[in-house]
Amino acid sequence: MSPVIEGFTYRRVPVADGVALNAAVGGSGPAVVLLHGFPQTHLMWRHVATGLAADHTVICPDLRGYGASDKPAETGSDTYSKRTMAADIVALARALGHERFALAGHDRGALVAFRAGLDHPEAITHLACLDVLPTLDMWNVMRGVRASVGWHLYLMAQPAGLPEQMIAAVPDAFFGSFLDQWTADPAAIPAEVRTAYLTACREAIPSIVADYRASAGIDVAHDEADRAEDVRLRMPVTVVQQDWGAALGYDAAALWRSWSDDLRHHTTSAGHFMAEEAPAEIIGRLRELLSRQGLAPTPQ
Repeated sequence: MSPVIEGFTYRRVPVADGVALNAAVGGSGPAVVLLHGFPQTHLMWRHVATGLAADHTVICPDLRGYGASDKPAETGSDTYSKRTMAADIVALARALGHERFALAGHDRGALVAFRAGLDHPEAITHLACLDVLPTLDMWNVMRGVRASVGWHLYLMAQPAGLPEQMIAAVPDAFFGSFLDQWTADPAAIPAEVRTAYLTACREAIPSIVADYRASAGIDVAHDEADRAEDVRLRMPVTVVQQDWGAALGYDAAALWRSWSDDLRHHTTSAGHFMAEEAPAEIIGRLRELLSRQGLAPTPQ
């Protein structure tokens, strides 16, 4: 039996035509939605979710295309755009009775959370992004041999067909390599959770690649349009990252400040999978964020 978040109830919630999301829901109080990264599922939040559920309603979905959520065929560039995936999350929260909610995302989920913050400021009260840069900034800093850490970004940016075939030939080796290389504490992802991640990824290769392909195309266009119009995040924002800026030669905090006037930027000694490696630290950062005073909702 696949592992679950202890004490949480699982729901299957329709969010768009023909698309339903799998979501674990627990606790009571103000809503917090937690979005997972790659190559993971909602299970990555198992420690943080139970820690926050003491005084919050915590919602942990599998993103569209991942885990036990629906995986629609890529019929156009927007099928897996972060704008579409962000709309899924707002629809999910509303279906569960939450018009306004705090949102935290890790890796791919952080890109969805960032887009939700820009597109739906009336819904997002607080925003946390773990170990990413906004898509436009990410591509701008990825250059030179030091950027080889992001080789998978370029592979999955290619037209449909070859990337999927290559990954399908050695799926456990491909997805497992990131679980091995990106963690500072291998014990943080026990065998049963690792197996669940690899199984979920094997079953979602086309949709995972489509998600990454969108980030090399339509997601960049959306960020560029917002940058040109000076659209900014209007809610309190917390970013927690490894010190990638020092490694790759850029000022991560400055890049994030270009999108937010109410930013607190932190670096961590944990590895990429920080919610599993250092859950107490991440719970603390999220609780500090949730204590900050947000702006009034945008009139509709």
